[in-house]
Parts: sequence; structure tokens; C-alpha cells
Amino acid sequence: MEFFCYHRDRPDSAELRGTLVEAHWSYMDRYAAELIARGPTLVRGSETASGSVHIVDLPDLAAARAFVFDEPNYQAGVYRDVLLRRWRNVLGRTMWDFPGGREGGNRYLVLGFGSGQPADLVPAADRDELIAYGPLLSDDGSTWLGTALLVRAPDPDAARAVLTLDRYADVEVHDWEFGGRR
Repeated sequence: MEFFCYHRDRPDSAELRGTLVEAHWSYMDRYAAELIARGPTLVRGSETASGSVHIVDLPDLAAARAFVFDEPNYQAGVYRDVLLRRWRNVLGRTMWDFPGGREGGNRYLVLGFGSGQPADLVPAADRDELIAYGPLLSDDGSTWLGTALLVRAPDPDAARAVLTLDRYADVEVHDWEFGGRR
């Protein structure tokens, strides 16, 4: 089962986050085979982290909850909250398979929160610019709750435009970059 995890940083937690970089990476290294995508969101126009994205394939919801809540930054209080949702890997690849590579261009996390009739189950945009893409689902996988994607785009508005905007109650766009050891 695939899961989308987004940890949002607490205000003023950058110093604590910095002290835990190796512990965080070592923890994620244990899940290297299960990770579909990972990386920090950033305060717009800066290198300051504002959160952490992890898309992971795990056996069940209990394993996903253990993954997000045992993470060292979470345990130490870096994060203010966690979004954990079932997810479906529409592209069928990992971020490491992205044709655009790790570097170059602006990258974004786009979260569309919706309800009712599912939207954007298949991306309308150029798949070559999509790094990861899939629906956010209820814990049992039966109800569509929105869409989460990682994309290379010229600017936040172009990233947002990947979604059918009138089908979502709220859309968030965050600067994002490939995570992990370089």
C-alpha cells in the first residue's frame, strides 16, 4: 500500500532540525527500498525547510503510522503536524526515475484537498514534468480526498494549474526539492 506523508515544521524549529539531519537520513535509509519520493518543502524563495514529504510503499496503515511517528524529527518535536493518507502511484515510478533528474528547474509539492466526485485521477499535464502524482485516499482506500503531486514547473501558478482547480476546496503549493543523501 502506498502512503503520502507530509510533516509540517513547527515555527523556529530549523536549529533542532539541523541537529537531527544524520538521524533523519539514517532513519530514511532503512526505508530506501520502500520510498517512492522524499524531500523537504521550503519557505518560498529560501533554503529554509518548512516540512518534509515522504511517499512510501508499506504493508498497511499500522506500518505507515509507525513510519511517520517514529521518525526522529517527529520524536524530537520538529514537526507541528502530520498529514498521512493512502495514495496511489499513478505514474508507477519513483522520483529517482524522473526524466528531469535531481537538479534544474523549480520543483513544487501541490496538495489539492477535495471531496465528492473524484477529480484528476489521471494527470492531464505533460507527464515528463511530473515527479510523483496520485490521489489522496481515505484509510481504507475507498474515498477520494484530493490529489498530491510533485512537479517541475516554471512557477507556483503553473504548478497549481496541473489540477482542475474548481474541483478542490483548497490547493496548497510548496517549494520542494529532492531529498536524501546526495
